[in-house]
Amino acid sequence: MAFTRIKICGITSVADARAVVASGADAIGLNFYARSPRVVTADQALEIVAAVPPFVTVVGLFVDEPVAGIERILRVAPLDVLQFHGEESPEVCQQFGRPWIKALRMRTGVGISQQCSRYQGARGILLDSWQEGVPGGTGKTFDWQLAREKLSLPVVLAGGLHDKNVGDAIRALGPAAVDVCGGVESAPGIKDGARVRQFVAAVRAADEQLDGLENDE
Repeated sequence: MAFTRIKICGITSVADARAVVASGADAIGLNFYARSPRVVTADQALEIVAAVPPFVTVVGLFVDEPVAGIERILRVAPLDVLQFHGEESPEVCQQFGRPWIKALRMRTGVGISQQCSRYQGARGILLDSWQEGVPGGTGKTFDWQLAREKLSLPVVLAGGLHDKNVGDAIRALGPAAVDVCGGVESAPGIKDGARVRQFVAAVRAADEQLDGLENDE
């Protein structure tokens, strides 16, 4: 049975965290990249985490953050999973005693299989859109055909997703999870409840369609 996990990233408030969880999200993302318009502090993260119910995963996003900075945040905010969007080595990613995900910025020539082998200790590989000087949150899709090969790690699909295209993405790649940020916002860092619900509904509709196709075979 198809069941695509849903992560809503760039949460900046308790109210938005509660709203996206109520809409059916499986995970929320907290951004600790200082140059992001969605950045939160460790203290803000602690307040948001306290409002998240059991069995909803809280993911912390980092971009080439010094080890000491990550450790400082983890002492304050109990994050469940770490998501690395920079040039972090596998050795850096795995030293914090928590499950982790490595992001790849997709463009022609990216060796996804090789990167999966390199980051084999990851819980999954996140595929995002490439843009010069921007580590994520571009609001743009990439060519999904680049990711059709069979990979050794579960795929988290990101990059320009919204309720109108996420179904096509799921049907094209069958990812383990999808990750959305700007596609469900009214402004950077401000989630739009209606857009979140529409996104979740579109994912579940695609899952049901895939189940129907499998049952017909």
